[in-house]
Amino acid sequence: MSPQAAPGRIPEGPFPFRQFIVKVHGRCNLACRYCYLYEGPDHGWRDRPAAATADVLDRTAHRIAEHARGHGLTAVSLVLHGGEPLLAGADTLGRFTGLVRDRVPAGCVVHPTVQTNATLLTGRRMSALARHGIRVGISLDGGLAAHNARRVDRSGRPSWPAASRGARLVADRFPQSYAGILTVVDPALDPLETYDSLLALRPPALDLLLPHGNWSAPPPHLDGTGTPYGDWLCAVFDRWWGAGRRETRVRIFEECLALLLGLPAATESLGLAPFDAVVIETDGSIEQVDSLKSAYAGAAETGLDVFRHGFDGALRHPGVAARQAGAAALAAECRACPLLTVCGGGHYAHRYRAGHGFVNPSVYCADLQRLIRHVAKRLAGQAAPALRAPVPWEGSTP
Repeated sequence: MSPQAAPGRIPEGPFPFRQFIVKVHGRCNLACRYCYLYEGPDHGWRDRPAAATADVLDRTAHRIAEHARGHGLTAVSLVLHGGEPLLAGADTLGRFTGLVRDRVPAGCVVHPTVQTNATLLTGRRMSALARHGIRVGISLDGGLAAHNARRVDRSGRPSWPAASRGARLVADRFPQSYAGILTVVDPALDPLETYDSLLALRPPALDLLLPHGNWSAPPPHLDGTGTPYGDWLCAVFDRWWGAGRRETRVRIFEECLALLLGLPAATESLGLAPFDAVVIETDGSIEQVDSLKSAYAGAAETGLDVFRHGFDGALRHPGVAARQAGAAALAAECRACPLLTVCGGGHYAHRYRAGHGFVNPSVYCADLQRLIRHVAKRLAGQAAPALRAPVPWEGSTP
């Protein structure tokens, strides 16, 4: 029985990692003013090498293959990350991807993606990525220059001209390599203008993420008097739902619909599916996902590294175990909530409260309820006419 089908039950585990986020480069060519990684409470990146060495990448490929073999995995997701991963060079990304493919057992498919700010994308680099089957995910705040005003380089110059060129290059010349766009929700921006501007960049998928914040460091615009993020997402959902065709995939909406229908779904922000991602830093350290660094310094650390430890050691880490325990690891308020199997307590990092850890509802609890109830209402309204309609053969003669 899946965790979604059994609220309150601790699922069997541990569950193997299937997503390996490899920090090929630990620095960024931008200085986004809101970046939780470089402007947040955890400054561990300053003590690590700027780029992963050949030894780190070699050992990481070995450990990924070891984990895949030990757990009989038929597919793994390889996320080439940073910082800005293209600072390591497209050829380096290609060689590392080839190394992982060569070492995983026969029958295990590697799905590589690079997550980039798009400013360094050129025809030559895209050709190299495409040659190695590496798909490209792009991080933008919207599809207009005004939406990206806080995304500047280290000299304070706007990143939008280069980023928009890179995004259009992928859309125009390498559509088969286009994974989609990741956007952090900003209630200060008009939701429909933002959504339509992103559609103009022709992404096959959109990931609309809530900014990382918690009870001790609340996200912007959240003062306890309303649901600005839920309202924003509801407006975009209505535009997406009412389009008459699927203009693009929007992950949070599709996962919410699936969970409401009792189907399995895997997302970090919704549902009770066990989390299955792990990070390898530039020095070979094995860590939990970066979002935890928005809570406090050292929150993502495990004390493990690829030179001395396999990934099974990270599966036994208390932080990982908590994220794989389903409803049992949630606050009492969450376990008693009728939206439990859809919300799943929200994003783990957003539950943090200093002195109380992560056993709290999400700081976005009200916003998530607003979105889920709205989507459920729209879904029920869509189903109702079909349920009221006569059966096609009713009253007819065979």
